[in-house]
Amino acid sequence: MKVELRFFAGVREALGVANESVDVPDGVSTVGDVRAWLRMRGGAWAQTLAEGRSLRMACNHEMTDPARRITEGCEVAFFPPVTGG
Repeated sequence: MKVELRFFAGVREALGVANESVDVPDGVSTVGDVRAWLRMRGGAWAQTLAEGRSLRMACNHEMTDPARRITEGCEVAFFPPVTGG
């Protein structure tokens, strides 16, 4: 399934990427699964998206929790709890 990823503010700076289009593997079906899958990249990805680290998530421009199911072509965004203008 293809999804669009967006990274904002400190998350974008830490990862060095603002957006990315990815094909997620079978078994990745929620926003939380996407976060866990991205952590498997290691390095800055594992640190920035670490479990327990304060991080906001959105799916298709709606704030969400990790249990939100993803769909083909959806946009998943990650950003710190407070962002500036």
